[in-house]
Amino acid sequence: MDGKVVVITGALGALGKVVAESALARGARVAGVDHAVSRVGATGNRLELGGVDLSNAAAAKTAIDNVASHFGRIDALVNIAGGFAFEAVADGETNTWQRMYALNVLTALNASRAAIGHLTASGAGRIINVGAMAALQAGSGMGPYAASKAGVHRLTEALAAEWKGKITVNAVLPSIIDTPANRASMPQADFGKWVAPQELAEVILFLISHAASAVTGALIPVSGRV
Repeated sequence: MDGKVVVITGALGALGKVVAESALARGARVAGVDHAVSRVGATGNRLELGGVDLSNAAAAKTAIDNVASHFGRIDALVNIAGGFAFEAVADGETNTWQRMYALNVLTALNASRAAIGHLTASGAGRIINVGAMAALQAGSGMGPYAASKAGVHRLTEALAAEWKGKITVNAVLPSIIDTPANRASMPQADFGKWVAPQELAEVILFLISHAASAVTGALIPVSGRV
């Protein structure tokens, strides 16, 4: 990871923060892009761009280009930005499906398209998306979320096929990530079975590394002990 420039979307969230800190600890230069407002800006090997709506293609391109201008290159893009909604199909709203598509698919699509030119110039470009085990078989109340994450899976496969030999594109598929928000929403659950953010970060960082140069188009389950 030493010297690599890694862009992380959703970098101010529970998983994004852990991935960013882990990458920095391994010597990477890290740019975080988030919809939330950043109070950090640029410090040493770290750059944070807040207030970015990645569902807007122009905003995504501006953010990614700003990262490339600041660090001089981009070697990896980790698409963590996204959202979750629990809603039954019959009782739900159409705009929930649209919101899940915008938060989970469009953010990854726009960031990836904006980064492709920079990643091909790297010579070892990487894109890592965050899919979901729930998208492999949707349960009750999971329709909008699962459909959007299935879109992330297909986006991963399509990008991997289109850029084979130039950029590796893979996705990690967590079950339930052990975050404060998830604990609050499911207080009776066995948290010990969930995936710790650090466990997921380790798989993501492996996929960024040279050791994963032969892995592309993979949807990798990281299901913990669920």
